[in-house]
Amino acid sequence: MAEVIQRKKRDFHHVSRGANAVLHTIAAIFSFLCVFPFLFVVIISLTDEKTLATDGYRLIPAKWSFEAYKFVFQSGDTLLRSYGVTILVTVVGTLVSLILISLYAYAISRKSFRYRRFFSVFAILTMLFNGGMIPTYMVVSQLLGLKDTLWALILPLAMNAFYIMILRTFYSTSVPEAIIESGRIDGAGDFYIFLRIVLPLSLPGLATIGLFSTLGYWNDWFNALLYIDNPNLVPLQSMLMRIESSIQFIQQNSANSSLSMAALQSIPQDTSRMAMVVLATLPIIFAYPFFQRYFVQGLTVGAVKE
Repeated sequence: MAEVIQRKKRDFHHVSRGANAVLHTIAAIFSFLCVFPFLFVVIISLTDEKTLATDGYRLIPAKWSFEAYKFVFQSGDTLLRSYGVTILVTVVGTLVSLILISLYAYAISRKSFRYRRFFSVFAILTMLFNGGMIPTYMVVSQLLGLKDTLWALILPLAMNAFYIMILRTFYSTSVPEAIIESGRIDGAGDFYIFLRIVLPLSLPGLATIGLFSTLGYWNDWFNALLYIDNPNLVPLQSMLMRIESSIQFIQQNSANSSLSMAALQSIPQDTSRMAMVVLATLPIIFAYPFFQRYFVQGLTVGAVKE
């Protein structure tokens, strides 16, 4: 009887070669559909502007050109400085965000914490109600005095209630209470237990939150628009928006000025926009493989409830 049951289990989990080939084909098509838009953007960014205007968008353009990237890189040190600011803000911001979110989520995940419910409700309320743009601006720029500093790009995004809830659920479901109790019996303190026991078991959840935070900091441009006037502190996304605004300004005023018309003809308009997308996306693409090991496991955290 046991052999029959084992045989049925093997038959249930066994996938035939034909079905396996079909599943792999579907996965390959889906992967191609995910990657193709970005590859097409890269192709457009490397297309000659005049060829793009006459032939339209093509997978294999009649003429290749690097003029779009030359135009973007004409800013020289400004572009490199913006890259440096964005990388610094992203790295420091992600670390600060992980520290604050992981500590907050761990505290409200422990049933022994007396104010667990209060701080959970407090975090959830911030997801439902917002103080508004003007009070936030007054707090950041006047009360905290962070205007024209890198902290104005870091602190407003450091805490996220949604990430706290995800990590709290991960702690509750993936970190057994018995392990924590055994650490306390051995005389370990709360911070020692958190650093030596909880964090090593929480790498999938931390990697997921880290990736979300990294994307948030890297793509942020609105805080720079509000709080940054110093050109040396402008991040990459904000600087690319300023380049785009300059192109739009020349386009809108080209009919009133012969100088603007001459400048407009020398600017790779559509291809430069695609080049900006490529420059803003490539670093994140290269960073993703470092998170991929834990990302798939961490994605399922939100589907598990207490």
